[in-house]
This record gives sequence, structure tokens and C-alpha cells, in this order.
Amino acid sequence: MQTLGVFVQNLLVNPLLALSMLLVAATIFVNGATDAANAIAEAVGTRSMTFGTAVCMAAICNFVGLVGSAVVSTAVADTIGNMVDFGGDAHAALIALCAAMVGIVAWASLAWVFGIPTSESHALIAGLSGAAIALQGGVGGINWAEWQKVLWGLVLSTAAGFVMGFGLTKLIRELWAFAEPKRANRFFGGLQVVGAGFGALMHGAQDGQKFLATAMLATQLSTGMRLNAGTNYPLWLMLACALLMAAGTAVGGPKIVRTVGSDMVKMERYQGAAASITAGVSLLAATIGGLPVSTTHTKTASIVGAGAAKNVRSVSWGIASDMIMAWVFTFPGCGLIGYVLARVFLAVF
Repeated sequence: MQTLGVFVQNLLVNPLLALSMLLVAATIFVNGATDAANAIAEAVGTRSMTFGTAVCMAAICNFVGLVGSAVVSTAVADTIGNMVDFGGDAHAALIALCAAMVGIVAWASLAWVFGIPTSESHALIAGLSGAAIALQGGVGGINWAEWQKVLWGLVLSTAAGFVMGFGLTKLIRELWAFAEPKRANRFFGGLQVVGAGFGALMHGAQDGQKFLATAMLATQLSTGMRLNAGTNYPLWLMLACALLMAAGTAVGGPKIVRTVGSDMVKMERYQGAAASITAGVSLLAATIGGLPVSTTHTKTASIVGAGAAKNVRSVSWGIASDMIMAWVFTFPGCGLIGYVLARVFLAVF
């Protein structure tokens, strides 16, 4: 584990490490501006919170979620850190990592421009895998045991999000069927704010740990070392990653908030509360279990489930299908970009 002073010295004498960390910082910032927007989408969409207030709350909760979870357990970070093997050549490994980061930033930025919520988690995993394949000349650098965790997490979190969102919404409708509308709206508006904060906390715990592992991977690769399970992550690196994610969240993602929070499903406050709580609980369970899951997939599935529970026709299935297509292409798309860029960078540099 490097101290901050040693890390700064290494940055000054190793320009490739400096470039790697700059690109990793860019991916963390973009993740905060895109994926974190999902946590507050329905709270803004139902007007339980203003966009500015929701963004500030999400930024703080992302920061606390990352640092708090990483201090307790880095199981998610360990999974990401051991997903690929870049080999022992420090120079080539950092070049491959840079290629993966460039691809991820390009993919995420394009989705951000069009307001399409994509999974930065899956883009990260695919980009790293593609770069590792290019560097190793085959799939020998892929840790398939860790990949299984990703695939299980994808299936379980999405299914849990939809089923729990659907079920909780149905339950609330039954329990509050005869409640006075204004009183119910006030109650669920407040509950939605709590749920949005909880979702932002868990986004920091999930996605924050993934990119924390990537930053740590860069420091390890620069010295020809691997990132092993049980690696001690320095507090200064946790804080740096958390601040970057919070800064990205503060920039916000208005297009993504609009797409997820109102365009895809026209929700009432009780549905938004159900979706927020569902997504937060699903992410908490995945984090405790060390499963790296997509916060975007989990949150969107929860929102669709909550919308379908009231009326299937209230869900804009056209928008939902566009998101699904974007998700489907994330693995092969980012994997191919990471592979091609790594081959080009390795040939040029």
C-alpha cells in the first residue's frame, strides 16, 4: 500500500502512470454524472425534490457510501481488481489500461449526450477484459470465476429489482387504498427523498468500489505488481475517488434523470418510493455478497416494476427497449473498443 507522498513521487517520474490516473479519474467523474443520476431520477420526476437539491444530496451520499463501504469491506473492489491479468510488464500493462479507460469514457460520454442510461460498471468490466485479451493475445488473462459473479449479479439484481418493485407497489396500493390523497402524497414524497438518498449511498458503495479498484490497479501495475484479494486500499485513494464521483454527480445528468424519472414511466410518488427502496435494498444485498452489479440495471428494473404494477401501459416500452439494446451492446461494444484501442496503443507506444 503506497502512501500519498510515495504515490505523488511516482506520478512525477512516471508519465504513463500519471496519464493512467488521469483517465481513471475521468471515468470516475463520468460515472458520477451518469449512473448516479439514476438514484435521484424518480424523486425529481415526481417533484418530490428539485433537481439541484437532489444532485447535492446524491453527491454527498455517493461520497459517504464509497468511503463507508470500503472501510468495512472491499469485496466488490476485490472482484473487479482480480477480473483480468495484465501480466508483469508494467509499461505494456499501463498502456492497455489507458486504452480501456479511453474506450469507457468515449462510450459513457456518447450515451450521456443522447440521455441513454448505460451501465458504466459493465463498460468498465468489458473494457478491461478487451484490453487484457489484446495484451495477452488470448483469453488467458481473463478470470472466469470473477466473470461468473458479474453475470449472476446481472441476472439476480435485474430480476430482484423488477419483482420487488412490482410487489412493493402492489402492497402499498392495497394498504393505502383509502388514505387521504394529500396526506399520502406528503408521506410518500418524504419517503422518496429517503429512498433516493439510500440509492445514492448504495451507488457509491457499488460503483465507487469498482472504480476504486481500477485506480488501485493502475498504481500496482506501475510497479509490475498485481492487485490481489485482500489488498489494503489507502484512505487517501478512497477519499480521492469519492470526491471525484461526488463532483461528477454535482454536474448532474438532466437528460438521464428525465429519461428514467419521467419519460420511461409516468409515476406517482408512492411508486417512486417503492422503486427507490427496492433498488437500494437490492444493491445493499449485492454489495454485502460481493457481487458487482449494475446500479443502472437495478434501478431501471425497479422503476419498470413499480410502473407495471399500476398499469402495464404506463410504461413506455419503446424507451425501455432502447435502454435494453444499449445494455446488450455494452459488453461486446466496450470489449471490442478496449481490444482495438489496446492493440493500437501497444503498437504506437
